[in-house]
Amino acid sequence: MNVKTTRTVTKVIALSLITSTMIHATNGDSLIGLGAKARGMGGVGIAMSHGAESSLSNPALITSVESSEVSFGGTIFMPEIKTQLNTNPMAPLPPQDKMTSDADMNMIPEVSLAMKINENLYMGIGMWGTGGMGTDYSQGAGINNTLPLGQFSNFNMVTNLQLMQFAVPIAYKTDGFSIAIAPIVQYGNLDINYAMPTGMMPPMPMTASFGAGLAQDFGFGYSLGATYDFTKDGVAGLTLGAVYKSKIDMEYKNQLSTATQPFGIVLPDGDHLEQPSEMGVGIAYAMGQHTFAFDYKKIQWSDAKGYKDFGWEDSDVYAFGYQYTQDNWALRAGYNRADSAVVETMNPSINMFNLLGFPATEEQHYTVGGTYALNDQFSIDLAYVYAPENTETFDVSALQMGLDSVTTGHREDSISFQLNYTF
Repeated sequence: MNVKTTRTVTKVIALSLITSTMIHATNGDSLIGLGAKARGMGGVGIAMSHGAESSLSNPALITSVESSEVSFGGTIFMPEIKTQLNTNPMAPLPPQDKMTSDADMNMIPEVSLAMKINENLYMGIGMWGTGGMGTDYSQGAGINNTLPLGQFSNFNMVTNLQLMQFAVPIAYKTDGFSIAIAPIVQYGNLDINYAMPTGMMPPMPMTASFGAGLAQDFGFGYSLGATYDFTKDGVAGLTLGAVYKSKIDMEYKNQLSTATQPFGIVLPDGDHLEQPSEMGVGIAYAMGQHTFAFDYKKIQWSDAKGYKDFGWEDSDVYAFGYQYTQDNWALRAGYNRADSAVVETMNPSINMFNLLGFPATEEQHYTVGGTYALNDQFSIDLAYVYAPENTETFDVSALQMGLDSVTTGHREDSISFQLNYTF
């Protein structure tokens, strides 16, 4: 790769870091897939190669690159999150309106580069928005001091978690077997702020604001991948893959402890919010113009600092994908399923925080996508993901704030686009 190309890729990565915004991810706080090809096939990417795009999904799959390939693009994420604070008819608190989060459109950047060094060695570099979550109810009317306990307006809560990962995959291939490691640097930031009532009747102070400002951190981890391609005589067939992604510990100083203190939530892990380890296996089978792929992945939220404090459960993720190729174009479809990692707990304060601030409750995703090659060097990928509404209601009556429960509905649409250049 020449110096000019290296500088161009570096500038694209830097621009993507500057322009990234809040992400709403959907397997917990993780995206179902990275890149338009994977997202068009339900997120599959453990056994099916998507070229340079595979750098983080399974770094061993970059060995499918014939020379050098760079992919850059992003995802326009359009979530719709509606929350209702359900009041107790016997309490003085007036009925609450269902509110829609203003965090309803975001841009997630992705840049990947992979190159063939020699017949056995492959390397890459890339940056991806990998996950995050949040809500924005700051457009609410605020707390109305003329009513007992006031008008909550979802506490005017604003939460924002952003996660981006930078990785350098190194892969080795011999015959049909490939193995790889990808050191990972993760950048994250977290911000939580809200207002809540502090008194019963005027002229007592009625509101107090809580929040410690934006907190940031860098963490380090790695991804390991392996694949075996049973292709013989140039005829595509069966491919098996496996991947493991380590935990990445992050500490957002004073953020979680400040936000949860008024609710009396005890956080054994303090201000740590650790991205959980992941492990998965995949299978892909190509038969002429048709390719079928299936991935299974476990995300270990219950063993990750911070997430386990909020009662998150492990996710079993199932992804199914299909691809049809013809001349210079391809069509894709897929389905992704994972039960919500956010579940009702015995702690009403945690129930409140999970559904009001971090409702990562989506479970099903239906996807379509395609590729069109302009020539031997340039191609364009598109994908659309639809996640139907999933509604959860958690009990918060023990808070004695005049509320019985919290109900949150979460649905999503997203469009991914990607430009690929082979050289």
